[in-house]
Amino acid sequence: MKNIVITGTSRGIGFELAQQFAENGHQVLAISRNSKPLEAINHKNITALSVDISNPKDLKKVTQFVEKTWKKVDILINNAGKLVNKPFTEISSEDFLEVYKVNVFAVAEITKLMIPFFQKGSHVVTISSMGGIQGSMKFPGLAAYSSAKGAVITLSELLAEEYKEQQIAFNVLALGAVQTEMLEEAFPGYEAPVSAKEMADYIYNFSLTGNKFYNGKVLQVSSSTP
Repeated sequence: MKNIVITGTSRGIGFELAQQFAENGHQVLAISRNSKPLEAINHKNITALSVDISNPKDLKKVTQFVEKTWKKVDILINNAGKLVNKPFTEISSEDFLEVYKVNVFAVAEITKLMIPFFQKGSHVVTISSMGGIQGSMKFPGLAAYSSAKGAVITLSELLAEEYKEQQIAFNVLALGAVQTEMLEEAFPGYEAPVSAKEMADYIYNFSLTGNKFYNGKVLQVSSSTP
């Protein structure tokens, strides 16, 4: 049984992941602004915490829970994301900041807060996007989102190096098209070949075993891009 922290659990991949870990006997701290969807499931292994991860003060709730209840964290999955789909000249500085707050700054902050609770063998998995991969196909309107997803790739590579002696692994999964609400926001009407549950199955297994084979790596999990 492992202690798993997952962000962005109110819908999509994060919602499915929280349930899968819980159903397999793991303890889950599910973090999202909207905690009601998982609270409604009322699984004994899931603690749903309402947290705005873009607010560093709000993130203290996570630290307080782990200190009081678990004392250690085996897996952190940085899954939460924010997307703005606008032509570049219409994206304001505030839009950029809001996207980076969730997709980059919050990833750094929550990882930093969890460092004292990681042990040898802990695994940090950050969910990025094929849009953040250098040389991949890019799409108009996603300047803030895709550049943020590129930033967390570099951040994870750096952290893997910084914490390799403690044997804490940091890996990134760069996802292609998955049928989620966020995909609909980016590509209205597009039907992805992979469901949120199918991708959650993949991330579930990778989170538990991927650190045996990878550290500081970016895996492109993509059968198609729109």
